[in-house]
Order: sequence, then structure tokens, then C-alpha cells
Amino acid sequence: MEFKPDLCSEDDNSFFDAAVIGCGVSGANIARRLSVYNIKTAILEKDSDVSFGTSKANSGIIHGGFHHNKKYLKARLEMQGSLMFDQLRRELNFPFRRCGIIVAALHRDEMKIVEHLYLQGVENEVIGMELCSRQRILEIEPKLSADTAGGLYAPGGGIIEPYRFVFALVESALKNGVKLFTDFKVSKAVRNGDYWIINDSANREIKARYVINAAGLFADEVSKLFGAEIFKIGARKGEYFLLDRLTKACPSRVVFPVPTAVSKGMLVIPTVEGTVLVGPTADKAESKGDFSTTAKHLEQILVSGKTMIPSLSQNDVITSFAGLRPYLESCPDGHTGLEDDFFIAPSKKAPAFVQVAGIQSPGLTASPAIAEYVKNILVDMDLQLTEKHGWDPCVESHPCARDMLADDIDKLDGLIEKDSAWGNLVCRCENVSEAEIVQAVRLGHLTLDGIKYFTRAQMGRCQGGFCTYKIIKIIMRETGLSYDEVTKHGAKSRVLAAGL
Repeated sequence: MEFKPDLCSEDDNSFFDAAVIGCGVSGANIARRLSVYNIKTAILEKDSDVSFGTSKANSGIIHGGFHHNKKYLKARLEMQGSLMFDQLRRELNFPFRRCGIIVAALHRDEMKIVEHLYLQGVENEVIGMELCSRQRILEIEPKLSADTAGGLYAPGGGIIEPYRFVFALVESALKNGVKLFTDFKVSKAVRNGDYWIINDSANREIKARYVINAAGLFADEVSKLFGAEIFKIGARKGEYFLLDRLTKACPSRVVFPVPTAVSKGMLVIPTVEGTVLVGPTADKAESKGDFSTTAKHLEQILVSGKTMIPSLSQNDVITSFAGLRPYLESCPDGHTGLEDDFFIAPSKKAPAFVQVAGIQSPGLTASPAIAEYVKNILVDMDLQLTEKHGWDPCVESHPCARDMLADDIDKLDGLIEKDSAWGNLVCRCENVSEAEIVQAVRLGHLTLDGIKYFTRAQMGRCQGGFCTYKIIKIIMRETGLSYDEVTKHGAKSRVLAAGL
């Protein structure tokens, strides 16, 4: 099969009705929502692949609807968004499970806060919540510490792989006519009559009648380029441990501590693919490019996790990593009531420009509702939306060797008969076949990280120690790239240097 990634070429600089800047979970949901209508929509993503910003490194939780008062926009969108995931899962075939969420009180005096969360959830009309005694909470999650005094249980909470959610959203959007431009870092914007002329740092040009600023950590910089509101996005760094899928410390539910005024605390999370996340910390990052981890913070994570799940062991740790979460450090000029909330509104300074900024937790949960909210804003701004005949909400599931090895070996045998690459396991930790790596490349995931997030190759116990070389060889074979052109996550992140 000839290499044809489903991305716009540099020459495809046509006119668009709407341009979405940023393709994390918010931008991807917005683009897919707009794909329903007879308009031309573009996604402008500064990285070499989608989901490479905030969305690639978060807790992957669909929240339970009790952490925030419904006076906040983020709480209302969280509750609405959570209810949308079951249908999205049926349409888009991404990994998602409603395993439930627990808040564990380790001391009797913490139960007052738990009771407040429970009453807040009741006021938010959360379905099925329980205020639990010690006996009941240990019955729901036996791996909790015997010192647990009680807690809260919200059965509607869940877990998801956020990057695969974004990939599925984008695949659906592209299928329905949206155009994706990667490596498109917006550097200039000029209003020309009733449309925007947008240039990137390589001087590519896009014209769009309406622009949606979903640029995550860099939404403040994008807003300034368009002459819109002046505000500052801060970065809050969260460090995590990832535990092997064989750990004995894997709970059946997401386990929260009792929250503080600053953070929801450090969690123990059973991921949808069987590993366990522990974290995150919540510290202000001085740089929006600071993804470093420290021994001090990782020790803090381990101690905090063990207080809730005593069987947690450092021996099960396979890697550590950090993610950055955007938050409004200063409120936009001309807007009020945004402290510790999302900023989603039409600009009061720039025409046909919609702000989607400060999307911190519970942004993942709220993201489908954010898309609906933005669509309604665009309608109020006179963007004419008529439903497209033949819009297809569904994308096919991508077969996985690891799933077939567990549940349907005959199906895998049938695929191997047609294509021997299905029988070559490139990543043995996660049982990812050569055929899956090839499929990822042909869908436009041309970096090691893009392939990792799409297939899970390099995510297992050895963290790519045995499969990275094989993946590089496949990328070279499928794309014609030389070994020194293959990157970890695009730009200057080359893996092998020429001359070695």
C-alpha cells in the first residue's frame, strides 16, 4: 500500500468556514461536532500529531460529578459531558469503562469533607452515589487500607485512554470532511473583511470566517496574536508513576483521597488497559515545556498512594512521567467570574473568535459538552449550520493482536493467513503486531510517540527497550525516511543522529 497519511498537504490552503486551533481533547471534540454540518472546517495543530499536548499525559478519568459546585461552568459541562461517553464509545470504539470512583477518608475528621462532596453531588443530580461507612467502602474496594474510616462511592465515574479518544474523534472528523494541518504553529493572524488570514511559522496560510481558540497551554499566546483578550495561562505540573499490569495493587475503582483546597489529591487509578497510574502531584511549572520528574515528588507519590492502597510497591513501577495542565492565572480583561473556571465565550475584542481556554480538570470529562457549547456560541454568532446529508458518526474498530490473543485466537489466525505481519509481535510486552504498527504509520502517525499512543507499543514493562529499533525500521520502510529523520515526537526530537 502506498504511503498516504490522511493529512492536508501544504498546498491545500483553501478557504474554511471554521478553523479550530489546537487538537487536544477539546479541539478534537469541537471539530467532530462541526463535521455534522455543511461547512468547511480545519484543525490547526502545532505538533506533528494530535493529542501531543495536555491530552497525552493526564489521569484519564471520567469524573463523578461531585467535586465542583454547579455554579461553575466546568461543573455543568462535566455532568453533561459524562453522560455522552457511552454513545461516543459505541460510535468511536475507544477504550472506556465505567468502573466507578471512590473517595477514601483515612481519618474520621475527613468524613466532614466527604459528606460535603456527597451533598454537592446530590445537588448536581449525580445518579447512584453512596455515602459509605468503613465496612461498606472496604466491601466496594477491598484493597483500601484497613485504616479507612469511610468514604464516598460514585458508580458513574470511569476510565479512558485520552489519546486514543482524541485519535478516534479526529478519525471521525476527517472521515466527515474536516481537514487536519499538523506542524501548523500559528504565528500571525490578520482580519481581512469578514474572514481571518492565518499564517504559521513556515508561512503556510489558512483563511477562515470563524476561529476557535482551543490551544491549551498556549491559548493566551494565540489570543494575543488575534488581538483578542489579554490573559495568562499558567501550567500546573503533575508527576505520575505507572505500575506494571501484574501489580497486586490494582484497585477495581478509581481511588481518590479527600481533596484539598489546591488539588483533588494523588490518586490510584486502574487504567482501562490494565496498568495502574499513581499521582499526580500539583505544582506550578515555571516553563510550559517542563516535563521533568524529581525523586522528591515521586517519593511523595509513592507514600501518598500507599496510605490508601498498602500493597502498592515501588518494585512494580515501570516508568514515571509528567503532564502539564493549563489554568487561568489571570482573568481575561472584560470578563468576570472566571476564577478557577473554564473560559469559553465569544471574544469581546476580536470578531468571529471564540475562546476555549483554561480547560483544566475536569476538561476531559466535559469535552463533548464543551463542543456542544461552542457550537451553540457559533450559532449565536450567525454561523449558519445545516446538517450534512450522509454524516456518519461511526468509525471502525482497529483490531488488536493482544485482544485476539486473549479472546479470539481463531480471528488472529485468519488475519495471519491474509497478512503474515499479524504474526510478528514487534512489542512483546503489550503484544502489538507489525501489522498494527504499519496501520498506525499509514494513518499518519509517523513518530515513536504517535505510534505508542495509537498502538501501545513501547508502553509495557521494558518501555520500548526491545521494540523501538524494530518500530524505527518499520517507519523507515513505510515512509522512506532515513534513520536520522525519525523522531520521538516531531520537530527536533530526533532519535538517532547522523554519523553515529
